[in-house]
Amino acid sequence: MKAKPQAHGRDPKSTRPVVKPATRHPGEVRLIGGLYRGRKLPVADRPGLRPTPDRVRETLFNWLGQDLDGWRVLDAFAGSGALGFEAASRGAAEVLMLEVDAALVASLRASRERLGVTALKVERAEAMRWMAGCAPQRFEAVLLDPPFDTELGATAAAAAARIVVPGGFVYLEGSEPLAEPPPGLTVHRSMRAGAVHAQLFLAAS
Repeated sequence: MKAKPQAHGRDPKSTRPVVKPATRHPGEVRLIGGLYRGRKLPVADRPGLRPTPDRVRETLFNWLGQDLDGWRVLDAFAGSGALGFEAASRGAAEVLMLEVDAALVASLRASRERLGVTALKVERAEAMRWMAGCAPQRFEAVLLDPPFDTELGATAAAAAARIVVPGGFVYLEGSEPLAEPPPGLTVHRSMRAGAVHAQLFLAAS
């Protein structure tokens, strides 16, 4: 029978203290371009929350262009807000962030106030349900970064195809790329960075 660990927290076979795993703390992500370049956003420790890596964000906004003046942008699974804040930083006229987690909503609103981003709005909502009720052709770009532990990519992209304007863009990030784009969208650009697959779709004009 194995001896029980001693109450004082030491391995009975060793004189060294037993080291407990470190508690994970919220991290942060730095905005990489535009007006708010260099400013930081907090990243909460939440299941499935993985902010878009710097390299991928840089590539995405090279694809879209660094000047989004007049664009209406939906960040449908906002999470840390990295994608939506990057869009606002590049001059988007309207950025709407959707997030279902109340704590993340509060964090996003606090970041909006701290940075003074007047063009950005945060709404607590379930993204798929919200997009289903949205008017068609509402946005110039829809940014989709669903939680990594879900398989929402195909259905989210299909929902986004309805609410993006002709000639607009739908961005999708996930652990696997879509084999076929949803009706009305064509693959415009794609890349892979480690475990992240990123696809930018163009809506038919």
